[in-house]
Amino acid sequence: MITAFLPYSGSEYSKSAIDALIYNKEISKIYLLTTSEFNSSITGCEFLKSDNLTSTQLINSIIEKTETEYVLLFTQDNKYEFSQFAIERFLNVIASTGAGLVYSNYNTIKGNILEPHPVIDYQIGSVRDDFDFGPVLMLNSEFLKSYKSEKNYLFAGLYDLRLHISRVGEILRIPEFLYTTIETDTRKSGAKQFDYVNPKNREVQIEMEAAFTEHLKKIGAYLEPSFKEIEFDGENFEYEASVVIPVKNRVKTIGDAIESVLSQKTDFKFNLIVVDNYSSDGTTEKIKSYAEKDSRLIHLIPDRKDLGIGGCWNEAVHSEKCGKFVVQLDSDDIYANENTLQKIINLFYKEKCAMVIGSYRMTNFKLEEIPPGVIDHKEWTDDNGRNNALRINGLGAPRAFYTPLLRKYKFPNVSYGEDYAIGLMISRDYRIGRIYEPIYLCRRWEGNTDAALEIDKQNYYNLYKDRLRTIEILARQRTARSSDPPEDGEV
Repeated sequence: MITAFLPYSGSEYSKSAIDALIYNKEISKIYLLTTSEFNSSITGCEFLKSDNLTSTQLINSIIEKTETEYVLLFTQDNKYEFSQFAIERFLNVIASTGAGLVYSNYNTIKGNILEPHPVIDYQIGSVRDDFDFGPVLMLNSEFLKSYKSEKNYLFAGLYDLRLHISRVGEILRIPEFLYTTIETDTRKSGAKQFDYVNPKNREVQIEMEAAFTEHLKKIGAYLEPSFKEIEFDGENFEYEASVVIPVKNRVKTIGDAIESVLSQKTDFKFNLIVVDNYSSDGTTEKIKSYAEKDSRLIHLIPDRKDLGIGGCWNEAVHSEKCGKFVVQLDSDDIYANENTLQKIINLFYKEKCAMVIGSYRMTNFKLEEIPPGVIDHKEWTDDNGRNNALRINGLGAPRAFYTPLLRKYKFPNVSYGEDYAIGLMISRDYRIGRIYEPIYLCRRWEGNTDAALEIDKQNYYNLYKDRLRTIEILARQRTARSSDPPEDGEV
């Protein structure tokens, strides 16, 4: 019933996984995937050499070697221990449902500690190339063999295959812990989240973007590089720009953020709206002390007590004191220099864009640069940026918006992903301008909310952003259909 493909580098820990596969009656054949030659032989196994274990060439070799109905594919060279009848459980689910791919929760060993590692359900918007399936997948050979590669990818072959399967079949999660493996990436979540903008991964990301763009075209969600025109003279505003800082319990950092804004040098009138979401640690009193000294600071305390960061943004944007353009600053961070605000507003007029996104530098509290350094999102292009935005997990900072449009769209009332949601909505119709020099300092400290997230919180956040992508893909498909002329008899 099953052909197994297992990465192999000669490690001793592979023996237990190989033994488990050899003695399982459902396994017909075992191929050991390698990137180098092995002179030795292993009973019951054949070697299958590839240039890269994520390449199109390997996928084609797997297709060629598969003569069974199903494939058990391991994506990491690691230690594996299966739970009771785990392989049979994979087989039962994929055979009974006819799914194209199934995956499951799993356990990890970190040091000497066994920890559960739940994963999340796949949906239309689960198009991130770093979506966590775990390292064990079962594939339906019917859908595997229907894959025909249009490009020869070195890094994006497996990703391209997964996108293909999502188009032609179901991808299902088994909500059970079917195996245990060793955790190989022990970095904190705050470090992992920047892998996609690391210059060392640029070649990989170029391939991932190419594969994803083809996927969008095939599902009717690709947007051509044409944008609605925007004019900035439709409404009168007292202020040209407003900086917005939503804050709750940041007494140690809010002062630096406020001073960073009030020291800006501009040729236009601006203010600062600090939305104080019922702080209880002295933040409120600190904001009041600044507001008493400078009338440009608007200290806004909402009537509602159910607001997340997005809700606080809505309060500021719909305030009569809000300027024509609204610019973001987190309460932990500061602008890089006194010219940041001027550069952002200048770009709005130069490119007639609805949103501007800058670049930022990661620092400690001494303002010393820390890895990964400058986050500039240079992967963005005018032609394909808004398509590729659906694949990656963020758009960058600082973010700025044309206020009338922001009042129309409105932020979702959440405290994670609210900026990503609004950016996707705006990019559907309008141009987004980019500033590639660092104009913002993102200060990392022990209180940063995304510095070290537990797996349950990571899953909660990823599930939400995948849902945002699902909503956006469906909206773009609908937009594409409505722009096509109706056929005879079509309603």
